[in-house]
Amino acid sequence: MEVMYRYANGAILGLAALFAPIRSVVLCALTFILVDFVTGVIASRCEAKQRGEKWYFSSHEAWRTIRKAGFVMLTIAMSWLIEYCILDFMMLHLTRIIAGAICGVEMWSFLENASVLSDAKLFEWLRNYVKRKVEREIGEYDTKDEQRTTKP
Repeated sequence: MEVMYRYANGAILGLAALFAPIRSVVLCALTFILVDFVTGVIASRCEAKQRGEKWYFSSHEAWRTIRKAGFVMLTIAMSWLIEYCILDFMMLHLTRIIAGAICGVEMWSFLENASVLSDAKLFEWLRNYVKRKVEREIGEYDTKDEQRTTKP
């Protein structure tokens, strides 16, 4: 039995050593997710209070965030394996690009939460600007016909 513990410990420590170079990238992405989650919960509570509704914490949202964090860690780990173990002859910076995209999405969600939580016009303006830009670029989908219609 002791031999199995040694093999298991060796395997776990080997994996930890393999992924040690991306520890800071993973921690950065997880920090963005955590900040978005906390501000999202606070914004949800604030919106419910403004509407005069009773607010409660949903464990469903917490578990969704935990699943998302797990998938983010796996995505970053897999991109790092591709970048350094398979395509090591190319300088792709794939891991940092993917982590940057993930952090960008989380930052955008944080800005939406910040526009709810604060009276700062900057957050409201940013949210509305991007919404208009996206609607102009990709159009809107009609839910009845499920066909794409563009605004002039």
